Amino acid sequence: MESSAKIRVGVVFGGRSGEHEVSLVSAQSIINALNSADYEVIPIGVTKKGTWLVDADPKGFLLEPDRKPQIEGTAPAVTSGKTGLMGDPTHQGLVLLEHTRPVDKVKLDVIFPIMHGTYGEDGTMQGLLELADIPYVGCGVLASALGMDKSSAKRVFRDAGLPIGPFKEYLRKEWRAKADEIIADIETNFSYPCFIKPVNSGSSVGISKAHNREELCRAMDAAARFDRKILIEAFIDGRELEVSVLGNDDPIASVPGEIVPCNEFYDYDAKYVDNRSELRIPAQIGSEKTTQIRAIAVKAFKALDCAGMARVDFFMERATGKIILNEINTIPGFTSISMYPKLWEATGISYVALVKKLVDLALERYVDKQESLKAVI
Repeated sequence: MESSAKIRVGVVFGGRSGEHEVSLVSAQSIINALNSADYEVIPIGVTKKGTWLVDADPKGFLLEPDRKPQIEGTAPAVTSGKTGLMGDPTHQGLVLLEHTRPVDKVKLDVIFPIMHGTYGEDGTMQGLLELADIPYVGCGVLASALGMDKSSAKRVFRDAGLPIGPFKEYLRKEWRAKADEIIADIETNFSYPCFIKPVNSGSSVGISKAHNREELCRAMDAAARFDRKILIEAFIDGRELEVSVLGNDDPIASVPGEIVPCNEFYDYDAKYVDNRSELRIPAQIGSEKTTQIRAIAVKAFKALDCAGMARVDFFMERATGKIILNEINTIPGFTSISMYPKLWEATGISYVALVKKLVDLALERYVDKQESLKAVI
């Protein structure tokens, strides 16, 4: 591609997870930030059933499935309707499934996947992009899968010597077959309250705080609706802190921010519905704790072999000031008011500059990966 040519960016959003609507808002912010002088944006919406659509306004098309799609201001080769991404490295782009020419293809230089949760953030999308041999923003297959699987990530963090809280994992099949044994085991190893989560989930979907046995049973059933693995975590009386990480092999960490949830904990409603949770940026935790938490965030990013971006979430115990690593999010919320970009804004990187940097990091990582392939050949 000539240096003067625009970079064609496919922004993929929507998807089959419970975070579909959040993804639409994140995508709109990213599309708005991609300067038309440098980038040609191809918006690609994925419906809740998994159908891929290309349209000038796929967000509107997803929300109004009966509306006739149309392309305005995009490449002449792009027609509206259903599309698909081939796992074919000789093609590197979209195949248009409803079009005037039977072999319409759209070459893409890089893809910005902004599909939160399952089938987007868990390594499945990343695997497809690897097969298609297209550069893409964010973590690869391994880091994405580990980041989504909370218990596996905790084991990696523990092996890396990072501070984590007590946790245990149970299978949905085990819970349904021997609930009494599992309740006894949980009550032996944890005190009330405790947290129950689907192992593979995001945006606090399916998460409950159980204060007694009755709530524990309801919470286990709720978590089992979303995943075959159920995670139990000890309650930590602490302040909720988050750090944004950016980079590939030499990542950097933002200033930390603090979340003061409007509900009992930072659940889905507190994040996206009630609009009463408070974000304190930067978090007022002192320079020593700030340095410590930024260093742990970078170590966590490297432990999972992350790339591009991730948000790392922590607790700081109120009684002791101890920093405890909670989890990592490899495709964090990316609206203009989301924590990930707001932390970078407070650190000195604007939203527009952040999006550009992520595209550059994706292309950089792709070039590095190609060197390894050539060495094998």
